[in-house]
Amino acid sequence: MTALLITGGRVVDPVASLDAVRDVRIRNGMVAEIGEHLESDEGESVLDVAGAIVAPGFIDMHVHLREPGFPQKETIATGTEAAVRGGFSAVACMPNTNPALDAPATLQWLRENAERLGRCRVYPIGAITLGRKGHEPCDFAALAQAGAVGFSDDGDTVADAGVLRDAALRARHVSGVFISHCEPEDLIVARDLAIAAETGKRWHIAHISTRDALELVRRARAQGTRVTCEATPHHLTFTAADASEIGPPARVNPPLRWEEDVAALRQGVRDGTIDALASDHAPHSEADKHDAASPAPGFTGLEIAVGAYAEALPDLPVRRFVELLSANPARILGIAGGTLRPAAAADVTIFAQRSWVVDPSAFASKGKSTPFAGRRLPCKVLATIVGGSLRFCAPELVA
Repeated sequence: MTALLITGGRVVDPVASLDAVRDVRIRNGMVAEIGEHLESDEGESVLDVAGAIVAPGFIDMHVHLREPGFPQKETIATGTEAAVRGGFSAVACMPNTNPALDAPATLQWLRENAERLGRCRVYPIGAITLGRKGHEPCDFAALAQAGAVGFSDDGDTVADAGVLRDAALRARHVSGVFISHCEPEDLIVARDLAIAAETGKRWHIAHISTRDALELVRRARAQGTRVTCEATPHHLTFTAADASEIGPPARVNPPLRWEEDVAALRQGVRDGTIDALASDHAPHSEADKHDAASPAPGFTGLEIAVGAYAEALPDLPVRRFVELLSANPARILGIAGGTLRPAAAADVTIFAQRSWVVDPSAFASKGKSTPFAGRRLPCKVLATIVGGSLRFCAPELVA
């Protein structure tokens, strides 16, 4: 649709310092106007969202779309459909594919297919080392030119500190952030923060999960290191004891931790140490996930994330909630988005405090495994708009 008027919602845009009941007019894929009691124009569709929150489109900066290489687990089409159903107008996809996202040609393939098949915006994360093997740094300038907005060997840790230091020095003047997968977590977080401080490269710690790692980030930031970090819905919710009870659906890397770690992460979100919320959406086939000998680590996250964050952090102010899911991921990745200011792209997430029960059989994602199965969550996504196009609309809303 080329013209849409969203009426009656509470518009929350931290970048614009806006938190008020307003109407939002969208024209030709852009935010055209925000105001009170706007009259609909001829030919304009109207979406009444009274009682809901209207936010800049949410961005999940840690997603595995599994293509190229693993279409039995997920595809660009199914993963991005899961994204819009979960309230995400954009995702950043990790490079642990086959082939890895380590060459411009592979990134070009991904971008072309995302443009053709994707339901939301897709931003590639390039690999740090060739083949993600940890031996030889990639050509970061070439990957950035091909569309990479960050660099990571996610799924694996770059084991050789010398290789990582060399990579950071080569990438020091390339804009994309380095994103660390840290295992063993506390040790590798300390190592990578030291490399970040030495080289000056901007750094991000993925799926942080321990109290001690969070404290390391606090200290490094206080000393001037340019570091950010993210937390997942599962690490904000479940413990190692829960993992033992749930079984394979709760197996994940890094693993679920202890009560004191969960409490520390929640406090880190509240006090600003944690900069973003990210799902680490990692779908698998049922056969892989329930392999008796070695169940695959990771699970579907996009379609439960917003509700799970709200459950874990019920006292979090709405402005902070929106910031963690829109403005901050956009800032960390250096991409457009995170605001509804007039002339911005019309990427919008609409959600409300409405409870719902997680039913994995209804997921758009190919991955049907999640430790949240059967759980009642307190917050529901009602609509997702990407570039002015209504990509998801809950049955209770009528455009």
